[in-house]
Amino acid sequence: MIALGGIIGASLFIGSGAVISTVGPAAVLSYAIGGLIVVLVMRMLGEMATAAPTLGSFMEYARTSLGEWAGFTLGWLYWYYWVGVVAFEAVAGAELINPLIPMVPQWVISLVLMLVLTGTNLVSVRSFGETEFWLASIKVITIVIFLLCGTVFVLGLWPGAEMSVGNIGKDGFLANGGFSVLHGVVIVIFSYFGTEIVTIVSAESDEPERSVAKATKAVVWRVLLFYVGSVTLLVMITPWDQIPTEGSPYAAAFTRFGLPAAEVVVDVVVFTAVVSVLNSGLYTASRMLFALQQRSFAPGWVRDLNGRGVPWKAILLSTLVGYVAVAASYVAPDTIFYFIINSAGAVALFIYAMIALSQLRMRRRLEREAPESLKLKMWFFPYLTWVTLALIGTVIAAMIFVPDIRSQLVLSLVSVAAIMLIYLVFVRRKPSKA
Repeated sequence: MIALGGIIGASLFIGSGAVISTVGPAAVLSYAIGGLIVVLVMRMLGEMATAAPTLGSFMEYARTSLGEWAGFTLGWLYWYYWVGVVAFEAVAGAELINPLIPMVPQWVISLVLMLVLTGTNLVSVRSFGETEFWLASIKVITIVIFLLCGTVFVLGLWPGAEMSVGNIGKDGFLANGGFSVLHGVVIVIFSYFGTEIVTIVSAESDEPERSVAKATKAVVWRVLLFYVGSVTLLVMITPWDQIPTEGSPYAAAFTRFGLPAAEVVVDVVVFTAVVSVLNSGLYTASRMLFALQQRSFAPGWVRDLNGRGVPWKAILLSTLVGYVAVAASYVAPDTIFYFIINSAGAVALFIYAMIALSQLRMRRRLEREAPESLKLKMWFFPYLTWVTLALIGTVIAAMIFVPDIRSQLVLSLVSVAAIMLIYLVFVRRKPSKA
């Protein structure tokens, strides 16, 4: 359920409106291309994780396949990404709740959300898993209801509805031009990012190989059904230029169905999605930090465990940075949402590229040294791995030509350069743990 719900976030319920506004009906293609990249990357991760399940997952695969610098860079880049997302989700959650309790400042709500989820993560990995299970269940049930109701509605079988499948071709499928599709992929990648968490969680499960294999095999239909399927219905239910960019396009669609209190219900679901990402973000950031320390890439004190085997200092450090980021976000509250979406999209692409490069090297080594460990193989290796790298490179290149995204690409590149510089100056000459 963690893998199932991990692919459904607040960025789908809210951010899909911005993607459709940018791309038009062809937003379906943006989600399909972004989904294809994620499916291929997850298959690579599945191959590596079933062959060698380990704490830190792709950080460790990058280290052993590409070198110490790659493990350090990928691990810290991933941690940085999730700390930023935790701050963003805390702000987003506070904005959702604040209208209900306007007398409480938003920063107080953000603080309470982070404290509650920090407590959940500190208790035990089981506590994290159970919390995520119920949060994921709410998201999955909502999307399934939307898919069922939406299909009936666009076919004209819903009471008072007429067939509206043709809305997907309004103003032409590529209403905003072909390049806008790539622009949309940049935003979409952020929505998908998080599916890889299952390879990190699996290291603390009873049957890591089985868990990862099952999750990665099922990611294909999840992407097609939950993302591509639901966005296709959105542009069929309502003409694309009438889909709201403020608020949730899913709430607007449920309202068209005539369902009572649609906006309130979707707001509740979006809030659970926000809390879910907060929960997963704190877990993932702390485990990656703990894995970094295992290779002497982080301070030694972050490895301390509590009585339940939880890296409590790693959790608190990740949370502390999150608190600082939340405070900083209130300096420019009107720009934080799109800033995080755009900059995180670039970071996600860099991480995916390094995972693909790791798989290329690791697969060759496993074929020579332990072919029996390859229980789940990447399709059409190495061709699809190279196709994935080409797709990632194309999307990154496209970011250069989009003015409102170019600066975020530059900032992401600066982040990568800073991490690599830290490695060269402070870590390179230190012996790592084998």
